[in-house]
Amino acid sequence: MEPTSEAHASGAVDVTLLGGFSIHTGKGSLTDENDRSVKLWSVLAYLLLHRERAVPQSEFIELFWPEDDSANPANALKTLLYRIRAMLEPLFGRGEQPILSRRGAYIWNPAIPCRLDIDRFSRACARAEDQALPRRERLDLYRQAVSLYRGDLLPKLNHQLWLVSLSAHYHSLYLAAVKDMAGLLEEERLYGEMYDVCARASELDSLDEGLHTRIVRALLRQGKDAAALDHYEKATDLLYRDLGVRPSEELRALYTEIMAADQSLETDLGAIMADLRETAARPGAFVCEYGFFREAYRLEARRALRSGTCVHLCLITVSQPDGEIPPLKVLSAAMDQLQEVLVSNLRRGDVVSKSSGAQFVVMLPAANFEDSNMVMDRVVNAFYRQHRRSFLKLTVRVRELELVP
Repeated sequence: MEPTSEAHASGAVDVTLLGGFSIHTGKGSLTDENDRSVKLWSVLAYLLLHRERAVPQSEFIELFWPEDDSANPANALKTLLYRIRAMLEPLFGRGEQPILSRRGAYIWNPAIPCRLDIDRFSRACARAEDQALPRRERLDLYRQAVSLYRGDLLPKLNHQLWLVSLSAHYHSLYLAAVKDMAGLLEEERLYGEMYDVCARASELDSLDEGLHTRIVRALLRQGKDAAALDHYEKATDLLYRDLGVRPSEELRALYTEIMAADQSLETDLGAIMADLRETAARPGAFVCEYGFFREAYRLEARRALRSGTCVHLCLITVSQPDGEIPPLKVLSAAMDQLQEVLVSNLRRGDVVSKSSGAQFVVMLPAANFEDSNMVMDRVVNAFYRQHRRSFLKLTVRVRELELVP
């Protein structure tokens, strides 16, 4: 955000820390693109974030020269501060010193007021949370807050330990603001804006399931059922791969809603049959999302109760030899490979679904206990044949489907 003319007229300094580091005064601007010295910008950022107090040089040395081999880190700090002052001089002139020395400590000049974007962001979020305010006013405050959040705190410095908790704080505050804002936008039926806000936030945090839930809901409310289903499938796959978790009840309920809404008024029965025939022609077992698997389970239980046939459920768990869950990268590759083995070694009528990040559940209609175990043995052996050097362990449980009248 560009600094305001009022701030410049009063001699104040506008500082941007979210999404990048920049300083603006009435005489010009400076960004962390101008100088690539990480330590220089780190010390300047630390001074600005702690501008209400004098920071002892020992604190700087402990933070930024903890294992320095030089004989005099204090001199290294003085040299760095000289460079910082020289860098800032065009923004203030020689008559005004933005950084002052005080008895072995350094402080940002209290006579030069600073306006930090993180402060404006925090104030807007706090005001927007006031449920006594009219909904439209709260929405305007949230819009102001999310527009200020152009990225996480000081992204070029985010590997430094002193920044971790601060960055996490503002990141969490942003996600909470986006979700609250999405709720207000949904109440106002502003579904397009709801999608835009949540999609942008998801680019910053792709593993937040709450954002994906709101994105799917926003697409559904706009009648974009195909886009909603596409995002749902991509989101659930991402959560499985990177976190090893399956969708929440709220997200699965949206999947059911998508399936219910995806009903076109096709009156040509031949066209419908052609579409179904094309789907049925796919080889191997049927792979589906867990929410759909539950519905298929209920349907098969009713059919088995009526016909008297056997249906068995099988649970396959991927683990290390000691029973622990493998690292996510290893697990993700193994689950993809196991799915291929399941599809190619099971019948078309068999149903497969990922029930957790490390487990598949399989439904085998019209199969007795002995046949079901034989099928699972074939799957396990096929997996090990393809991965002879794999240290992973497959554990299989087989149980007859419970038939409740």
